Amino acid sequence: MARPKKYNISLTDDELKELKSVMCKKQTTKTVRNRCQIIIDLDEAHGKVLTHAQSAKTNCVCMATIMNTVKLYSEKGIQGIRTMNRNVNSDNARRKFDGRAEARIIEIACSPAPEGHSRWTLRLLEEQAKIVLDVPVSKDTIGRALKKINFDLT
Repeated sequence: MARPKKYNISLTDDELKELKSVMCKKQTTKTVRNRCQIIIDLDEAHGKVLTHAQSAKTNCVCMATIMNTVKLYSEKGIQGIRTMNRNVNSDNARRKFDGRAEARIIEIACSPAPEGHSRWTLRLLEEQAKIVLDVPVSKDTIGRALKKINFDLT
């Protein structure tokens, strides 16, 4: 015997229009589109209601995503589904190396090697970056930036 549903979803006409309009916008992320589609699939007031397993299969997501989306909708409503809550400590939030800094490092790496050295190394670039950028940047970060553009130090 199946467990009874903990959260019942019943959308009004205005909420349904809002979800569909969010899905049609170009700047809407795939995650938000999936969330909107899940809520529309599970809506009991309009049309055919899918089970959680059917909705997971049609939207190509796991059951945990379905449960989390339904819980998020029941607690915060449509606004909770539309917004992406990013952690302030995520990689994008604490990025020290923006496009301008990468360009400066590439410019330095393309210049002639310092006197007494035959070529640039990551450690030399790290020391030069401290001087030029006024921000301490690790050699690993410099290596990732150079790898991204397929730059070879040899």
